[in-house]
Amino acid sequence: MAVWLSLCAVVLVVAYLLGSFPTGYIAVKQLKGIDIREVGSGSTGATNVLRTLGKGPGAVVLLIDCLKGVTAIALAYQLFKLAPLYNFIPPTVDANLWQPCLATLAGLAAVLGHSKSIFLGFSGGKSVATGLGTVLAISWQVGLASAGVFAVVVAISRIVSLSSITAAIAVTIFMLIFHQPLPCILYAFFGGLYVIFRHRSNIERLLAGTEPKIGQKVTVEAEPTDGQLT
Repeated sequence: MAVWLSLCAVVLVVAYLLGSFPTGYIAVKQLKGIDIREVGSGSTGATNVLRTLGKGPGAVVLLIDCLKGVTAIALAYQLFKLAPLYNFIPPTVDANLWQPCLATLAGLAAVLGHSKSIFLGFSGGKSVATGLGTVLAISWQVGLASAGVFAVVVAISRIVSLSSITAAIAVTIFMLIFHQPLPCILYAFFGGLYVIFRHRSNIERLLAGTEPKIGQKVTVEAEPTDGQLT
């Protein structure tokens, strides 16, 4: 049992490190020589990269951040494929229960890593793209449906934060509609709450009517967050 628990712990640590990989920070640092945490919203996510570097780099960062989430979940699933070959799974472990539990914990680790990166003093992005990647890996139907909600809202409002918040709410509903296991539903609920929490400053601007739209010049200075540059 000790070996099995150690392997699960390794998966969670690797998932966190994957999420922590600071894609947006590296892109802006390499292409523009500045710290993305000191411009725009202060987030290291794809939206702030889009506003700082343009569509191409923003799309690349979005894709990589999404793949971080996909890979984190894939690691958890892969463990259950390989472990039986080496008799790592104890007889007392119910794989049907443990697999969704470990997968969702790996997803949470990746989402947390993206927003609290160990490589950036525990600052980072708002975990939307990485969260989408985890959901796609858990259930591609739920992931695509949630992405569809995001696309519709952003097409109507032209506000990325509002679209992200709406999709974060919708993902739990889609988990229920597509009859996903309870651990996945709980992950969607609490992960969605965390994403919304990360958007609390955006919510304040939405209520004040000052949240920037796509293509609009950003006048908001970087917002200090936990562990972030002030």
